[in-house]
Amino acid sequence: MSTFKGNKQSLPVRYCRQCKKPMTWRKKWEKNWEQVQYCSERCRREARRGADVKPE
Repeated sequence: MSTFKGNKQSLPVRYCRQCKKPMTWRKKWEKNWEQVQYCSERCRREARRGADVKPE
């Protein structure tokens, strides 16, 4: 069994705008890390739904 040789503590962290959970950098987000705002599709939908509701 090999051991992990990377250091995940050195990866950048960003917090989800909807649920405030920390998100660690992923290779998948390498090209658009600056635009990543939500941790999941669920949070993205909830944020959009909250913005669509108009107070009366």
